[in-house]
Amino acid sequence: MGSVFFHIDLDAFFASVEILDNPEYRGKPLIIGTPGPRHVASTCSYEARKYGVHSAMPMTEALRLCPNAICIPGRMHRYSEMSRRVMGIISSFAPGFLQVSVDEAFLDLTGMERIYPLPGKAARKLKDEIRKETGLTASIGVASSRFVAKLASDYRKPDGLTIVPRGKEEEFVSAVGLRKLWGIGDSMYQSLIRKGITSVEILRKYDENDLKHFFGESNGHYLYLVARGIDPGIYQGEAKSRSISAERTFYPDVFGYDALDSYLLEMSQEVMFRALDEKKVPRSVSIKLRYGDFTTLSIQTTPVKPIYSSTDVYNISRELLRSKYNGSGVRLIGVALQSIYDGSDVEQQDFFSEKEEKERTLEKTIIELKKKGSKLVKARNLKEE
Repeated sequence: MGSVFFHIDLDAFFASVEILDNPEYRGKPLIIGTPGPRHVASTCSYEARKYGVHSAMPMTEALRLCPNAICIPGRMHRYSEMSRRVMGIISSFAPGFLQVSVDEAFLDLTGMERIYPLPGKAARKLKDEIRKETGLTASIGVASSRFVAKLASDYRKPDGLTIVPRGKEEEFVSAVGLRKLWGIGDSMYQSLIRKGITSVEILRKYDENDLKHFFGESNGHYLYLVARGIDPGIYQGEAKSRSISAERTFYPDVFGYDALDSYLLEMSQEVMFRALDEKKVPRSVSIKLRYGDFTTLSIQTTPVKPIYSSTDVYNISRELLRSKYNGSGVRLIGVALQSIYDGSDVEQQDFFSEKEEKERTLEKTIIELKKKGSKLVKARNLKEE
């Protein structure tokens, strides 16, 4: 049967969790984010998307497009809790599990024909299990590579299932279209148009050397592969790291330190709340940046002082961002806790200052309250305008 990959993408995840917890939001335009000129929308419901609202859009623009939207602050621990439940279901389905963000994952079912002889039937079973156990819907793409599976999961959203048969990859990427081909942002699309490349079919007519000449070594190689439905390998080697991580992928690319900084705050809380919940302590913090041209940069630091709270993670990650961000459009940003060890022994020792102890106790209290359904938000989440 050859290689078989699933890409599982939870539909409007943050907004769907809020609707699950607050049924009165169902059918209404909902934006996850704090109003204000320095804030961006984390995500939104499909009702808001009909007005043109999308993730990473400045909140002022989002509310201009959809003035009747309901705006609520994000609850990162609640989303992390639901993510763990969903990822637990997915990871138990097959051993080849790779989580790439809080709301998406890959499954490698290659060689599992005896257990799952019909990939489409297996995907429907997985969708049903996720809905039954969590109340959430997921869209799944099935293909012979991770890249095409990711394109397929987005093809019939929400609650979709798209299967790309082996040998039909070129036909499928043509159906997706140049503008919606994953990895081609606004800047690249305009560059293609200026060269008279207005479709995937036209793009395929160029050889790799021509594309490298026009668009640079990295971009040219990428365009040559994806136009043919060949996996460019951007997810290779990212599985099974001993870390707790969170990532955000943007479309279109996000520009500016302030916009990226707001995502660092969300992700710092997400990863540290998970660490506290699991009684783990990290020694190091890293951030990952993937620019619009797919150049990827990872920076890690191990501070002398122990890391005990999301405030520590946030302060470290924003300094890493400040030191390395070059001002270009960012396609993906991530925060990870590295070199994790069991924190139960540490907590029995007098390692905390009074301030650290208060901070850690506060975050543990928030975790417990959020597990019980509280919508408390730490004051520093409400950044000044």
